Amino acid sequence: MLDEGPVNMDSQEPVTCRLELISQSALYTQRLGRSLGELLRGGELLLLSGQLGAGKTTFTQGLAQGMNISAVVNSPTFTLLKEYRREQSRQASGPVIDAQELYHFDLYRLEEPEEIIDLGFEEYLYSSGVCVVEWADKATNFWPAECLYIHLTILDEVKRDLKRNLKRNLLFVATGSRYCELLRQFQKKIYATVSS
Repeated sequence: MLDEGPVNMDSQEPVTCRLELISQSALYTQRLGRSLGELLRGGELLLLSGQLGAGKTTFTQGLAQGMNISAVVNSPTFTLLKEYRREQSRQASGPVIDAQELYHFDLYRLEEPEEIIDLGFEEYLYSSGVCVVEWADKATNFWPAECLYIHLTILDEVKRDLKRNLKRNLLFVATGSRYCELLRQFQKKIYATVSS
């Protein structure tokens, strides 16, 4: 259930909403990413955190699928950034959607948060593309106040048919009215998908 923080009209603090989900497998984590990717319109900032193997790249792969990106998405650990372009497509209910970029950052090898500024990351953050940042906790003071933060945690390891499936907890924290609305739409979308 979506948990909305207290609303104080006199405060300058942005509205905050939270949603917590359990994923039973990497495939489901990817499906969650795809559902969110289908809702993105451009200009969003998604900050991912969690230990190695928690599913950050898996979630991003699904996100790219939802954005209609056909390229193979993998972690840009050695380059810090990979750019992907969305295919132009026609939605069943409307107009052609313009091509949109996905900027996929991986800060795992980042030594100092200030390196982001030196590398010119700000121009990406304020562009019309979607920015997804893995290991975002390595530069916590750098991010704008309004964003969607997603923390992935491995809950347990289960061996099935000699394959490792990881059960994960995904905590979504939306800051700002735009991101709270995105989280509400995401919740409706995934619950409608699960129940149908």
